[in-house]
Amino acid sequence: MHREKIVSIVGARPQFIKAAMICREMGKYPDLQHIVVHTGQHFDNNMSEIFFQQMHMPEPDFNLDIHGLSHGAMTGRMLEALEKLLAELSPKIVIVYGDTNTTLAGALAASKLKLDVAHVESGLRSFNMDMPEEVNRTLTDRVSDILFCPTAASVSNLRDEGFEKRGCRMIRCGDVMYDAAIHFSKMVTTRPTVVNEFGDEDYVLCTIHRAENTDDIDKLRSIFEGLNRIASEVRVIVPLHPRTKKVVEGAGIQADFLIVEPVGFLEMIGLLKNCKLVITDSGGVQKEAYFYRKMCLTLRDETEWVELVEMGCNKLVGSDPDMIHESFKAAVSKEPVFESGTYGNGRASETIVNELRAFISSR
Repeated sequence: MHREKIVSIVGARPQFIKAAMICREMGKYPDLQHIVVHTGQHFDNNMSEIFFQQMHMPEPDFNLDIHGLSHGAMTGRMLEALEKLLAELSPKIVIVYGDTNTTLAGALAASKLKLDVAHVESGLRSFNMDMPEEVNRTLTDRVSDILFCPTAASVSNLRDEGFEKRGCRMIRCGDVMYDAAIHFSKMVTTRPTVVNEFGDEDYVLCTIHRAENTDDIDKLRSIFEGLNRIASEVRVIVPLHPRTKKVVEGAGIQADFLIVEPVGFLEMIGLLKNCKLVITDSGGVQKEAYFYRKMCLTLRDETEWVELVEMGCNKLVGSDPDMIHESFKAAVSKEPVFESGTYGNGRASETIVNELRAFISSR
């Protein structure tokens, strides 16, 4: 039987999760050959291999092992390696996910080879071009042929930018991460070990990883001051990347809360399901907070997930310690509204694969 090749290019935690859901759905069709390429952008065990193990996803077919470079150098190295590999594989469609350097490099490499590009999580905009992610997602959309949009706002953004005149397909499919939340949360039936250590005490879960916060010592110090104030009232748990932890220690920033090593995907779900409140600068974690019906404070001045702010279950607090602390006190004293259907019906992966098969048939 002839099998049509579809290549997924991944390199970071959220992309592994999205690709895992696409892998499961593609496995239903013997006429498809799904090839996974890992650029190596995230290379430590808790942010890479352990995700494949926990999600029962086959190891990537190719690992380019490109990491630890500046944005330009990393993207360039990936582009060079991906162009060579994709030319050899000659797939029908190349799927890229999200907004990382891996996303942009994969889209550019495929586009240069005149291969069709599908962008999962298309149309998101923070309207802050100082963010590398905004540059990556905007440019990726411009060279993509199939734009899989998770929300109504993402479709609206593409229309405002004139994508309807470009001859590409824009499809509101829902959010693949919502599919993953439904599927994998069933596998998490116990509290994480780090939580069990202090019993049934309430805790706030916080993640910090964006360069705009971790590379700015003043911002990082302000965020930690806000977290320290919260920690005087409730336990705060922060899974922190070793690189950021080294910056904190080097700058002598005081942390009066629990810092732990980065956790695996299932452990993160456990932490989210059991926490009182989420504080983060991660786009993915903002949504995961919503999936598990947790109020979220976002350590940024803007977000791509505007519908969560409009709904009132997400508040932008920046890096000001007073704003962080006051917003925490306000958040724990109210019951936020979590509207249903915002990110689809949990069948985004099914929609994406069906659309890809239809696209191939039409060529």
